[in-house]
Amino acid sequence: MDPKEEIKVLEDSLAAITAKAKEFGLDFYDMFFEICPADILYTFGAYGMPTRFSHWSFGKAYHKMKTQYDYNLSRIYEMVINSDPCYAFLLEGNSIIQNKLVMAHVLGHCDFFKNNAYFKTTSRKMVESMAAAAERIREYEFKYGREKVESFIDAAIAIQEHIEPRVLIRKKAKAGPLQGKKEGCHRDVAPSPYDDLWSLEKDQQCQKDCSDKEKIFPPEPEKDLMLFIEQNSKDLDYWQRDIISVLRQEMLFFWPQMETKIMNEGWASYWHLRIMRELDLDESETIEFAKMHSGIIQTSRTRINPYTVGLKIFENIEKRWDNPTPEEKEKYGRPGGQGKEKIFEVRAGENDVSFLRNYLTKELVEQLDLYLYKKIGNEWKIVEQEWETVRDGIVTSLTNCGFPYITVQNADYNKRGDLYLKHSFEGIELDVYYVEKTIPHLYTLWRRPIHLETILDNKRIIFSYDGEKNCKKFL
Repeated sequence: MDPKEEIKVLEDSLAAITAKAKEFGLDFYDMFFEICPADILYTFGAYGMPTRFSHWSFGKAYHKMKTQYDYNLSRIYEMVINSDPCYAFLLEGNSIIQNKLVMAHVLGHCDFFKNNAYFKTTSRKMVESMAAAAERIREYEFKYGREKVESFIDAAIAIQEHIEPRVLIRKKAKAGPLQGKKEGCHRDVAPSPYDDLWSLEKDQQCQKDCSDKEKIFPPEPEKDLMLFIEQNSKDLDYWQRDIISVLRQEMLFFWPQMETKIMNEGWASYWHLRIMRELDLDESETIEFAKMHSGIIQTSRTRINPYTVGLKIFENIEKRWDNPTPEEKEKYGRPGGQGKEKIFEVRAGENDVSFLRNYLTKELVEQLDLYLYKKIGNEWKIVEQEWETVRDGIVTSLTNCGFPYITVQNADYNKRGDLYLKHSFEGIELDVYYVEKTIPHLYTLWRRPIHLETILDNKRIIFSYDGEKNCKKFL
């Protein structure tokens, strides 16, 4: 087909798909689609955004993805950006029917970006913000040398996942009449009109006792390691703090996508399926659509397919709320016919952890043949198929987006400015090799010795790095 004629067909199809999506009740930003060659699309995929700063790790990701594409091992059909207006990039070489499916899929993503609660605080102008940040980083490379800047970025990227996406909520929760009081102080009570009646002697004694107590900074454990280092590291230059801030803001932008991956892909797959079924497709287009859709939801023995799991859960929710069993009607008061309303409610207020915990049922675990497995000796073996244990195991793997939960316990450990961190151990040990490669990067950022407490072989252990060598000791 002539390229101009193909563009005209796609424009007409987009109008029909958009109208059908709005008819179904989807609410999305204005959409802009661009058709890109594989080199460009895979560059965007490797960088995560079209305007991000340059770093060798993105080039490494690009070559891996592009090689898989060249050998027909994987394929990116599209990339969509959480922005207002919303931009989507289609792969040059997609057939007409492939692009129709992709456009319907993208509208589902955009609706999710706009309406899910976990995306409410993300910047919708991140394309422009990343472009400005990339320009500043290029200036730093010109001024201080590319090797020095890149080495610092390496260190910051090593801990970029250790942020607190709900930091504002936590600050509000901490605020209150007791804020700023010392633990154990008799004044740790809500103020009253009769405070002036208390004994002055008691107040003076309290001040003495409180001043004698050892002060620990931070007063409470801090999860946002990036923000803590940015604000409290004593030896960083302004440009280094700026780089940490840039990486943290970018991670805050990507975090909701990471914690709603199953929901987001399931929602988009649900709607591309519904919309495509409503279009007037001929026999060959129907077969091509069915083949592409089956490839998207194909399951794997070794990993969860988020498209499949998300789609099946949304379909199951709709079915259960449309046609509740007599037991569900009596126990939960479901009148029936509320399936569509319920899936929109779930889309608006859940993330993957709550989505799976609340809606992954025994029937779905059995239907999807989900199980837990681990390496025993030299073989990988299935170790659990009981549905609640499987569900909880999957949820555990998704908590904190699968990253270890590490907090700052003391920023003046040993009274010399050492940084003491603690891993919240919940049955999964840290990778020792990874720990010993990461804490030197932390030293680069903090410029003081680093200590990390965790559990290994059911024993407490501290990994330390003093700027020259790693060491560890059991407690």
